[in-house]
Amino acid sequence: MKTIIKNGTLVTESETIRGDLLLENGIIQALGTGLSCEGGTEIDASGKYVLPGAVDVHTHMDLQAGPWRAVDDFYTGTVAAACGGTTAIVDHVAFGPKGCPLRHQIDQYHKLADGKAVIDYGFHGVLQHVDEGILAEMERLAREEGVTSFKAYLTYDDKLSDADLFRVLRRAGELGVIIPVHCENDGVVNYLRGYYKSRGLTDPIYHAKSRPARCEAEAVNRVLQLAAMAGDAPVYIVHLSTAAGLEEIRHARARGQKNIGVETCPQYLLLTEQAYADPREGLKAVMSPPLRTQADCEALWGGLADGTIDAVATDHCPFRFAVEKQAGLGDFTACPNGAPGVEERLPLLYSQGVAKGRISICDLVRLLCAAPSRLYGLYPQKGTLRPGADADVVILDPNAQRTLTHSGLHGAADYTCYEGMPLQGAIDLVLVRGQVAVRDNRFVGEKGAGRYLKRGRSVLAGQD
Repeated sequence: MKTIIKNGTLVTESETIRGDLLLENGIIQALGTGLSCEGGTEIDASGKYVLPGAVDVHTHMDLQAGPWRAVDDFYTGTVAAACGGTTAIVDHVAFGPKGCPLRHQIDQYHKLADGKAVIDYGFHGVLQHVDEGILAEMERLAREEGVTSFKAYLTYDDKLSDADLFRVLRRAGELGVIIPVHCENDGVVNYLRGYYKSRGLTDPIYHAKSRPARCEAEAVNRVLQLAAMAGDAPVYIVHLSTAAGLEEIRHARARGQKNIGVETCPQYLLLTEQAYADPREGLKAVMSPPLRTQADCEALWGGLADGTIDAVATDHCPFRFAVEKQAGLGDFTACPNGAPGVEERLPLLYSQGVAKGRISICDLVRLLCAAPSRLYGLYPQKGTLRPGADADVVILDPNAQRTLTHSGLHGAADYTCYEGMPLQGAIDLVLVRGQVAVRDNRFVGEKGAGRYLKRGRSVLAGQD
């Protein structure tokens, strides 16, 4: 089946091109002007941007976190993603039973996702302990399953010690896989959580106070130093939230350290700790790391503009405000951590970034499409408009205006942290491998149409 998108402004990470895009059998065939598509479908994109489908490399679908389970499964979560212009995800799998092999959770997540996802998807492995068996499994999963990234946490019950993280980083350098890391100082965080709770200071604002900015900055510095000692092993800092953490990354790169990837999320660009002011409503924004200050937001926008930050993901981990989040009422330590965001990302970054002159439209494609694909071994299959790439395409009307409300979203959560925010620009159409999946904010795709993505090497591991 052939489709031609005519007269649009085609956007890559480096240029905009006024022209046409020819798709056939789920693949981009050609870019140019005056292209024809005899017997195929023609879509007029006059006055609109034609973007690659966005790639979200940090989601938590169907996550079991202690007693709580995220409310989006791989169907509702990927429908929401598609409606927000995201056509591929790489999901962070949950911790498994104590002592389980890496493959255990990958196998479990295939059962959760296969036959449900409406867009293409991959999985990050998760490191809960380290021994010779785990180090050997990293190689097998990369080779056999295309799982070429393994997440490590510096906090929570299954955190890695510095010694174990160092072993993993050395192994990653040998294998050419990448290690995403959640960077917070576990000792200080847990001390402060106990300190505030013991004094009856349990409103949501103390969630933020118990995880101060320097907890992130210290852990970012520690991870980067360990990666440097491991021979500049490929490492990726997830959900960066602070100006202090950003400076640690700049220092490392200034001293010549290579193979560092960095992401932030829309919430750390657009929301502040003022969201925690109301003891009840503030539960909506309980996430880790927490929301920060306006100065941190502005610093992170600067990091996007100057290239210090490589990608914008979401850390989508949705719970219901009326149900799961109420566990934190009167005790922030009992509130499940996480918030929805997979559908809001592209519209927010266009409206608050491109339309306001903070980043260019090419920056948008770099941050949401091309760089995530390169960093996690999906490029050039995903994240770009070029012949041979998957025909994942978003058509965005830059002149449309709307207000972001929960009622206009498609996930299973019962709120959005961005309720009432005015948006410039709106998504008209989303195609996944050449098939229309979203039209005028309505999902029209097919359950189970998403395919599992066996990923290659990260660009940080020496292959683009």
